[in-house]
Amino acid sequence: MKLAHARIVTNDVPGLTRFYQEVTGMTPVGDERYVEFHGAELALAISSRQVIDLHSAGAATPQANRSMILDFEVEDVDAERLRLQAIVAEFVMEPKTQPWGNRSMLFRDPDGNLINMFAVARATAKA
Repeated sequence: MKLAHARIVTNDVPGLTRFYQEVTGMTPVGDERYVEFHGAELALAISSRQVIDLHSAGAATPQANRSMILDFEVEDVDAERLRLQAIVAEFVMEPKTQPWGNRSMLFRDPDGNLINMFAVARATAKA
């Protein structure tokens, strides 16, 4: 089995697509109802409710999720915070170093989905 996509259902595919294109720098593939951003091992899909309803009407509700976090690993969380200043409307947590050493920040996409950008703690070389 292979995990293929994490999918966000939205009422505004074009708007959310623009947001994730600006945040990730990835190029979307798709149309006004469904797009994918292809990462190295997992794709992020953005789908209209109408596409979901073709499978099972009412199975997903846009902007209703408060239990999932999308995680993006970056090199420099603080640099990303500055870059995203004009793109992100709501920062939930400013960059901070976690007890396990990773540096991370939390923010929401235009639909309210929570995003974590983090940099993995790197072991420092001993002289």
